[in-house]
Amino acid sequence: MNLPKNIFGFYCLIMAGGKGTRFWPESTQAKPKQYLNLISTKTLLEETLDRFDSLIEKDHRFIITVKEQEVLCVESSFGKIADDGIIFEPSGRNTGPCILMSIAALLDRGVCPDDVIAIVPSDHVILNCKGFHETMKRAADFSVHNQNIVTIGITPNFPHTGFGYIEKGEMVEGEGFKVSRFKEKPHFELAKEYIRSGDYLWNAGMFVAPIKILLEEFKTHAPNMYEHFAELQQVINDPQKLKVVYEKMPSDSIDYCIMEKSKKVSVVPATFDWNDMGSWDALTSVIEETHGNTLVKSDGAFFLNSADNVVFAPNKFVALINMDKHIVVVNDKVVLVAPVADSQEIKKVVEHLRVTRPDLI
Repeated sequence: MNLPKNIFGFYCLIMAGGKGTRFWPESTQAKPKQYLNLISTKTLLEETLDRFDSLIEKDHRFIITVKEQEVLCVESSFGKIADDGIIFEPSGRNTGPCILMSIAALLDRGVCPDDVIAIVPSDHVILNCKGFHETMKRAADFSVHNQNIVTIGITPNFPHTGFGYIEKGEMVEGEGFKVSRFKEKPHFELAKEYIRSGDYLWNAGMFVAPIKILLEEFKTHAPNMYEHFAELQQVINDPQKLKVVYEKMPSDSIDYCIMEKSKKVSVVPATFDWNDMGSWDALTSVIEETHGNTLVKSDGAFFLNSADNVVFAPNKFVALINMDKHIVVVNDKVVLVAPVADSQEIKKVVEHLRVTRPDLI
């Protein structure tokens, strides 16, 4: 069934304040992964903004980040967002307060409660822009027609244990599904069951909704957060006062405080490829192999009986002998070697260095 054409302003909010610790040592506090050019000459944030070309006009694009990343954010977004398109989070309070404060900022900038906003991360890789546009348009129309928050689900092609999952409920008008439940990252056997059932999608962390519906759901399901909204609106242009109000709110994720509780959440399956760039091994699916290895950057390479490795060594010649399935990252200060299977453990190095060698993170 084709939904009737809805008329609304369409905006996007890109979440770009993350630290990306699993991409250490390239991703650091001074330059997190969204400002790295891993798959092209553009940063991941630039790629994200370009993805909205021909879908959402530049004046309708906004970024939420932290003041410490201002220079990097300006460099990556110049000419691609609204003139007042950078919103600064006063301190780290998780995605719930971050999004609620961003809504206050958008309303202050002239966005209407009936307008629709797409909220997306800044560090995902999506190569099929046409499919991305089609999915986002469908999600926006569906969200208005059904007055729902629409999350984007990715059809899983293997039992990934590093992603959250969405259990599909009943189909709605042939365009999407009610969300039955959100599932945490499963162990491998459970992930295989999810795949076999055909009832689950990967949670891509992207959602689309009319602003007024988001506010209603904050009011209903996160009242201890929403009670500060009017005050946020009053101080939104005063950084010092804003910080005081902002830190009154509980530090909860949007998933926990809204998505897992709301009865107004639907899911639209994506018609595009997707990779969340969670860690170095994710690059294997978006960069073409070189002699059986993922050679991200180097000044040449020699591989002898070595395969399925991920190599990042700008301006350096790399030789691997009798080594399979490892991550090798080299920069001017650090050498990292780890099994691909243990890519999620890299964040533990960052935790160690935070105390012993903060200059390296």
